[in-house]
Amino acid sequence: MSQFARSPITAVLGPTNTGKTHLAVERMCGHASGMIGFPLRLLAREVYDRVVKMKGPEHVGLITGEEKILPPKARWLLCTAESMPLERDVAFVGLDEAQLGADPERGHVFTDRVLRARGREETMILGSESLKPMLKALVPDAEVIGRPRFSTLSYAGAKKLSRLPRRSAIVAFSAEEVYAVAEALRRLRGGAAVVMGALSPRTRNAQVAMFQAGEVDYLVATDAIGMGLNMDVAHVAFASLNKFDGRRQRRLTIAEMAQIAGRAGRHQRDGTFGALSEEGPSAFTPEEVLAIEGHQVPRLEHLFWRQGEPDFASIDALVASLQAKPEAEVLRAAPQAVDLAVLKRLAEEDWIRARVRSPRMVARLWAACSLPDFRKLGVDPHARFVGRVFGHISEGAGHLPHQWFADELQRLDHMGGDVEVLAGRIAAARSWAYIAHRADWLQDPTHWAERTRAVEEKLSDALHASLTQRFVDRRTTVLLRQIGADATDLPVTIGPEGGVSVEDHPLGTLSGFHFSVSPDARAADKRMLLAAAEKRLSSEYRRRGEALAEAPDTELSLSPVRPVPVDGQVSINLQAGAMNGGSKALNQTVFWGEVPVARLTAGTSIARPKIVLDRALDVLEARVRIAVQARLDQWFAAQLAKHLPVFAQLDVTLRDPHAGGPLRALAHALLDAGGLMPRRAAAHLVEALDGDARKRLRKLGVTIGTLDLFAPALLKPGAARWRRELMGLAEAPRDGASVLARGTPGADLPHGFRPLGPQAVRVDLVERIARAAHDSRQGRKPFTPDPALATSIGLNPETLARLMAQLGFRTARTQEGEPPRWIWQGLTPAAKPKAPPSNNAFAALAGLRDG
Repeated sequence: MSQFARSPITAVLGPTNTGKTHLAVERMCGHASGMIGFPLRLLAREVYDRVVKMKGPEHVGLITGEEKILPPKARWLLCTAESMPLERDVAFVGLDEAQLGADPERGHVFTDRVLRARGREETMILGSESLKPMLKALVPDAEVIGRPRFSTLSYAGAKKLSRLPRRSAIVAFSAEEVYAVAEALRRLRGGAAVVMGALSPRTRNAQVAMFQAGEVDYLVATDAIGMGLNMDVAHVAFASLNKFDGRRQRRLTIAEMAQIAGRAGRHQRDGTFGALSEEGPSAFTPEEVLAIEGHQVPRLEHLFWRQGEPDFASIDALVASLQAKPEAEVLRAAPQAVDLAVLKRLAEEDWIRARVRSPRMVARLWAACSLPDFRKLGVDPHARFVGRVFGHISEGAGHLPHQWFADELQRLDHMGGDVEVLAGRIAAARSWAYIAHRADWLQDPTHWAERTRAVEEKLSDALHASLTQRFVDRRTTVLLRQIGADATDLPVTIGPEGGVSVEDHPLGTLSGFHFSVSPDARAADKRMLLAAAEKRLSSEYRRRGEALAEAPDTELSLSPVRPVPVDGQVSINLQAGAMNGGSKALNQTVFWGEVPVARLTAGTSIARPKIVLDRALDVLEARVRIAVQARLDQWFAAQLAKHLPVFAQLDVTLRDPHAGGPLRALAHALLDAGGLMPRRAAAHLVEALDGDARKRLRKLGVTIGTLDLFAPALLKPGAARWRRELMGLAEAPRDGASVLARGTPGADLPHGFRPLGPQAVRVDLVERIARAAHDSRQGRKPFTPDPALATSIGLNPETLARLMAQLGFRTARTQEGEPPRWIWQGLTPAAKPKAPPSNNAFAALAGLRDG
């Protein structure tokens, strides 16, 4: 290539966003042919797509380790630095990011291209200002041109992830850290696109397209973003300032910081950079900030070098040439790379030395060792894989077995698994793609190149979908953009089943006034979704609240919350005169259609419960809530007057100061008991009633029975249902029942049935039988009651006997075959309350009560 030494060489140096790459592409396209080497496969592909639009696909080629598009008439080539065909005679040669010659791992490749890659008419070296002294020493005839940055780059301080501005790129230095940051952004900001050097171009382009199109506002990337990948980034945030460089964990150099930070701001738009931490090793020092803002990058003191034209005379000669020391003072011998380590490992194998006896075979061995370790397996596993490849290409026709290649591709042609699994398959596919583009290694390289490309594209699409599913929540992104905006700007759709969505993104379900977050929402998203729903559903809440405030009676109903039985029974507190499940335990629900809107809780009596609006109605404005409360109060008063007028009248009596103490006390006890109670439990109050009080009680609809106090109207089916609902009674008896088998639902006194042996009899029928018995007797003479009434009711003999005994009758002696005869002996009087001792403080109160 001595003819290239006389060609003009230009070095275009400057910070990021100076248009260096754009200039090189324009210069190349102005020549009849050309070639540019890039640091990344992704960048080579990006520029290839641009040049194809300018020159047409038949004239443009792409050469990378894993991808080769080389039409017969290709005149302009876009390559990775490692894949540049230096033997090709082209008018223009360009090298991008030449300062990477200082990189310990790949630096020797860039240094070699600086020294040997020349265009027939023009050579252009692009890089940072830090490269200037190296070029002066190594390429003294190069014309150095500086280019200023198009826009201003300034430090914006440290910002937490939750406070990063839109159009930010967050840079991390490991796949684990990238995934962690992306996951956090999904929770906080709806998600992020992910860009890493290990991604295939197809996956990377799909992720970047999301960011560029505004589907997500954040990008998480490795330092690959610093190598000329052009995106609309306004702010670059460093998740860390330390990276593992292959040998050790170290702090980024100022040149690396500047290269990455410089991705912020494109063309004339200014950009900012910062960190996620205000202090500690992940925070910028003032000196670093000043250097980055002023583009004062420290000058390079050396570049890494390795022989670009190694000696293929023998394996030992090859190793020696690759380990040779450079002559120039500014060059340093490159650290041992993976390819050289693999070569040394294989050189220890006897079968390798037996086969490698010619320069051609040495060159073939070196080509096999140059297969990149895409899977990052390490030297030993990678050396075994390379050894197997070389074993095949060093025997027979020199081709890999068709079946082995096919089996490996088949193993990779599987789209299941998470992000890490899919990324691992793509890394393995890259190895086979690299092999497929070695025409001398395969019998049908074109076929296998197409097969590997198809598998990689399928894996890339699956990886893009997996990345999007894991790290992007479009629903959250849409909502966050609208936070603070007018709710009317964003259409809210409520489906017939109550499903709430915004721009086709489901938020959750609205049932009545209760909004529940979509079940697929993550726990961290629920608070934000609830806030968004509250903001956007306010008008719908208002509409529903106003409709409830005007709802007709037919749309409102009462449904009880069943009490928990005690030992299988609903207990009765006779001393308190209240049944368990009565007003003391009131807790029923008011429904508007099928929507719970309020609860009835204990008030001053069962006729005056408190109507407490359901907490879901807290979303209503105060004005609407007041209207709803008034409507429900009105509805309940009307239902009470319609279905349970006895309760309303007892409540009036309870509050009437002219009704007299005993009657008011009895009215209170009856209300507590739901209008039905054993007479014995209130015997002292009944005895204290005078004639007027008893007459008024009858007008209220209350019967003072022999065994029970009750209102017959409460036993009718409609009133009984309302009474049960207000009292929260458990299973109801069948409507119209007069006698129930003991133990069946409702066969107890709270439901209006008195248990008597094997049966329970409705209390009004008990009273009918009691009056019929008294009508039949003559004083205390034995008598035989008419059995017709008991028979018509359905009482069996044992039940009737129990009833007669409770009514105060005892059996009289009869002759065999005669029907049962009864004698009146009177009811056992109820025990009077024990008077307190005369010296007790409550004695005076007892006297007031008895008086």
